[in-house]
Amino acid sequence: MTQPDFAKAKTTGTGSIPVIDVSGAVNGTDVQSVAQAIYRAATDHGFFYISGHGISQTLMDQAFAVSRAFFAHPTELKRTVAVNTRQRGWMAQGMSKMAGATTHDLKEVFFWGTETQADDPDVLANKPLVAVNQWPTDQFPRLRDELLPYYNAVCDVARRVMSAVAVSLDQSPDFFDGCYAKPLARGQLVYYPPSTETDEAEQRFGVAPHTDFGVLTLLLQDDSGGLQVRSKTGDWIEAPPIPGTLVCNIGDLLARWSNNRFASTVHRVINRTSNARYSIPVFFDPHTDTVIDPVDLGVAREQSAYEPVTAGHHIAGRNKKSFAQYKT
Repeated sequence: MTQPDFAKAKTTGTGSIPVIDVSGAVNGTDVQSVAQAIYRAATDHGFFYISGHGISQTLMDQAFAVSRAFFAHPTELKRTVAVNTRQRGWMAQGMSKMAGATTHDLKEVFFWGTETQADDPDVLANKPLVAVNQWPTDQFPRLRDELLPYYNAVCDVARRVMSAVAVSLDQSPDFFDGCYAKPLARGQLVYYPPSTETDEAEQRFGVAPHTDFGVLTLLLQDDSGGLQVRSKTGDWIEAPPIPGTLVCNIGDLLARWSNNRFASTVHRVINRTSNARYSIPVFFDPHTDTVIDPVDLGVAREQSAYEPVTAGHHIAGRNKKSFAQYKT
């Protein structure tokens, strides 16, 4: 008897998840219209694509090229920047397992964040997720030099998107500026090898179903496909690549901050092509000490579904449940 496909998803084209032109927020000419579109998408889907962001295709192509080059290096080189408990560096296959998954994810990851110095007060205070990046500077200086321009451009766009998020929640456009003065803008290069017969037999995903831990994710995906989103009806739908766009999704902290007005949607990845799949998410989260409290977004205390929590503590707690470097 044929077993049901554990990763079946509907191929729905590009219309099921909205595409939002964010140029009005990026250039400041029409934040309100972008805010209205984001509010609809964030409450109905939790996922949306953004166009009109202004990031050049050259920067996107450069980021993918250096990612492919890094992962193509021998394990010995990548181990020189092996991931640490500050969530910086290279994580080998088998080290990531999402909560509730039966097996580990089929992926390698390189983690980095905001460029921070060893004498930074937050580093010296050992605050969650504030750390010095691990770059393979001697062996592969291209990684830092060619990745950071794209990363910085994404963070600039993310700030403008967050201004529209603020307006969508009836706040001033600068509501989030203070807590994003020194953000936890955590980036990942992700390499997904093709799924093998063994992987399929063990029902292994590239990344198993999960919600993102933080506030806002901006994802650059290649043309392989494989990103799947669970709709409100419970059906899995494909989120196909749309050239020139980024995929944005709401994370758990923004759902919490909005008192569940915004949806943090379950999603997963599987690579059933014959080629490697690459993606570059940036998790645009506020400063580690930022208090996430619905009351600050106009919710009465008695109507708040959540107690206050700090961003860094929440995300670090989720990391410790998901990644093997915390378990040794």
